[in-house]
Amino acid sequence: MNQFKVLAVTLCVCAFAIRVQSASEDTQRIAIALEALSRLQGVDINTNPSLKAAVYRLLDQARGTPQFVQIVKQFDLKDQNEGLLEVASSNPTADFGVEAMRVLLAKQGSNSIGQALAGTNFVVATRTAEVLGNTAERLSVPLLLPLLNDQQRDLDLRKQVVRALIQTSNGATELLQLARADQLAADLKFTAAGELNSVRWPEVKNEAAKILPLPASKNAQPLPTLAELLKMKGDVIRGEGVFFRPLPGCFSCHQVKGKGVQIGPDLSEIGSKLGKDAIIEAILEPNAGISVGYETYSLELKSGDEAYGLLTSDSADEIAIKDLKGIISRYPKKEIVSRRQLKTSIMPTGLQQSMTAQDFIDLVEFLFSLKKQ
Repeated sequence: MNQFKVLAVTLCVCAFAIRVQSASEDTQRIAIALEALSRLQGVDINTNPSLKAAVYRLLDQARGTPQFVQIVKQFDLKDQNEGLLEVASSNPTADFGVEAMRVLLAKQGSNSIGQALAGTNFVVATRTAEVLGNTAERLSVPLLLPLLNDQQRDLDLRKQVVRALIQTSNGATELLQLARADQLAADLKFTAAGELNSVRWPEVKNEAAKILPLPASKNAQPLPTLAELLKMKGDVIRGEGVFFRPLPGCFSCHQVKGKGVQIGPDLSEIGSKLGKDAIIEAILEPNAGISVGYETYSLELKSGDEAYGLLTSDSADEIAIKDLKGIISRYPKKEIVSRRQLKTSIMPTGLQQSMTAQDFIDLVEFLFSLKKQ
């Protein structure tokens, strides 16, 4: 059968399928039409208005599916960026979702991708970053990099950007260069350390071990990566014992069901608020995410002394500060030379150095078990 006959048969099948679809939603007939179209390799539909119209009708029927991507790619359709992005962001870990993003990148659809990344829809932005990484293409890197240090964007989105960047060697290298120049945001360093220390490129991995070393545990050995920690099995009972022992001394700043000292947040329901990965990061990198109301302040007094701790009240005449022992002191404003809000948490870093890796994961398991009743 020559090409013209194939075109004629395809047009008939397409038209019939669409009529049936409109009447009874017979997806099997649509599949037959799509299969027929897939056989028209190298055909320029712009030279045949009827075929072009049939293709676009089928495209509408197939929107959001693997077949949609197949048709756009096969006929090199230039006006389907929105549909491709929809498929990609809805299916970031599926083969056809990743392929949709690759097609979009090849069609220079960076404007559409950039708008999705910069948009107010957090889910779409995060999934777009994820699928960009899954393409493992260099073209994704310049689209992702601007989000890294944008403190106006959601932290989980920016963490996803880190995970996306390390899917390519140049993305991982760019991330490492930012860390080397101390230009990587503090709230991303733990995530970046875990990801960069597990990449497959030896030169990047070796450099990451120097610039962003994994936190060391009690035996001076680096803790496993986040992914490995999450695979470890913890014991809730042993973890409770770790929480209430002098080192790491969690109870000296936190309460659990009325036990402990209330300086930092009450952790009685922490497992309902944070996943295990977030709990791990909160312990290892307390400066990465400081809870509202628990920001630390430093006061410089006229006497030459300093006050450091949590701001508990700020009236017209005085400021009250709670120190690391839970003691609240009040300072008349006329005695205060300067007040600074710090970027460091009142919770100390390096707590993992008083624990073995198993102690650490037991503690995480205990904290994660603390759920709202």
